[in-house]
Amino acid sequence: MFDTKIALVVRDDLENWQRLNVVAFLATGIVSAAPEVLGETYIDAANRHYSRLSGQPMLIFAGGLEDLQRTHRKGLERELTLVPYVQAMFATGNDADNRAVFLQEEANAMNLVGIALRGPKKAVDKVIKGLSLHP
Repeated sequence: MFDTKIALVVRDDLENWQRLNVVAFLATGIVSAAPEVLGETYIDAANRHYSRLSGQPMLIFAGGLEDLQRTHRKGLERELTLVPYVQAMFATGNDADNRAVFLQEEANAMNLVGIALRGPKKAVDKVIKGLSLHP
């Protein structure tokens, strides 16, 4: 059905509010990188218009820090679109500070709490192999 696949991987040791927050931010990153995933405007029976939603499913997986770091490494190797979210970003209150703390992360050992990826279906499947869907 789709040539591409979108997967969001979130740490399994986060509080529920943190997981939901990370998933929301990751989804916006995917849509920013691939606006073509957006469907058409929704119109209700009273002809009111609503914003578009992704026309492609986003599968959500859970894993530990090592799983996310492995996903990051393999995603880079396969040149997939990646959207990382690091632990330090929970302590900031704006986008500029998020980018500043992100820049301070060790590039090959980020303290990831979430990562989204998009790319060719087979490549994404190889990168997320072994991960379980979020419960």
